[in-house]
Amino acid sequence: MENQEIILNQTQTRKDDHIRICLDDKVQFNQVKNGLEKYNFTHCCLPELDYHEIDISLNFLGKKLSSPLLISSMTGGTENAQVINQRLAMVAQKYGLAMGIGSGRVIIEKPEIAKTFQVRSICPDILLLANIGAVQLNYGYTWRECTKLVEILEADALILHLNPLQECIQPEGDTNFKGLLDKIEILCEKMSVPIIVKEVGNGISAMMAQKLMSKGVQAIDVAGAGGTSWAMVESERSDNYLKRELGKTFANWGIPTADCVADIAQQYPDIPLIASGGIRNGLEVAKLLALGADMVGLAYPFLKSSIESIETSENLVELLNAEIKTVLFCTGSKDIKSLQSQKVLRD
Repeated sequence: MENQEIILNQTQTRKDDHIRICLDDKVQFNQVKNGLEKYNFTHCCLPELDYHEIDISLNFLGKKLSSPLLISSMTGGTENAQVINQRLAMVAQKYGLAMGIGSGRVIIEKPEIAKTFQVRSICPDILLLANIGAVQLNYGYTWRECTKLVEILEADALILHLNPLQECIQPEGDTNFKGLLDKIEILCEKMSVPIIVKEVGNGISAMMAQKLMSKGVQAIDVAGAGGTSWAMVESERSDNYLKRELGKTFANWGIPTADCVADIAQQYPDIPLIASGGIRNGLEVAKLLALGADMVGLAYPFLKSSIESIETSENLVELLNAEIKTVLFCTGSKDIKSLQSQKVLRD
């Protein structure tokens, strides 16, 4: 019992470490970019549109959203995390955004800290996504624990995150990924909510996306390379020489976000697709939508803004939405479907 308490306290300390370290620029990819720099839009000098009638709303997994922005899963489990989650939930509700919650394994193991994750009362109308590491299915977790997590958070769907590289470098990492595809299939059969699979910053290939969908997964979040390097985050946390150096070696490992989206959308256009990984402005969001993404997730910009204030996060959303609308207006696209069908993006 004492050992379990030590592990749980270590988990909470790790979550605060992650918040602190992720705000440091040196853990961002410094060689590999998100891949969007090679794409540009064809400008339309006469859009024949009224800017105020441009529509950036969408439906995703049965929910109507006012904007294609997802506040990506980040944190939970500590007092700092609670403040961040509550601020972002208020913003998501106000602007009709989707929101992911940080990895919830600790909720099952230590139910008294669930309040640091619980935001449904603040954002009753949004698409809310619970989140847990898929590898936990090899460490005693089943559909029952996952269902309990979804119920505690009153979530609309469950994200299973895949993070083999991070687990290799994390001092307390879980590295048995054997047989997970079949366990994910069982989970999809048993759960009453949609299952989304995402990476954490190293990307999902088209081939792997297809395999996951064939097992019953209902959406993919590519979470590609180009933003925060979790190899570097774990390297910074570690006091072990081998782990620190391993993280530095693999600091730029992964598939750029744009490449993931373009390949999946081209080969499997029917896959519900979320794009994330190093997205920093609405122009990049629009590029990913044009490449075939249905929704675009951002983590670092929302983490940084939420640390400052709710108003800073609101200003961020308003800027992102204005940037997306400006792209639509200047490409003659009345809505997201029009942006995608007109093929206004060139490389």
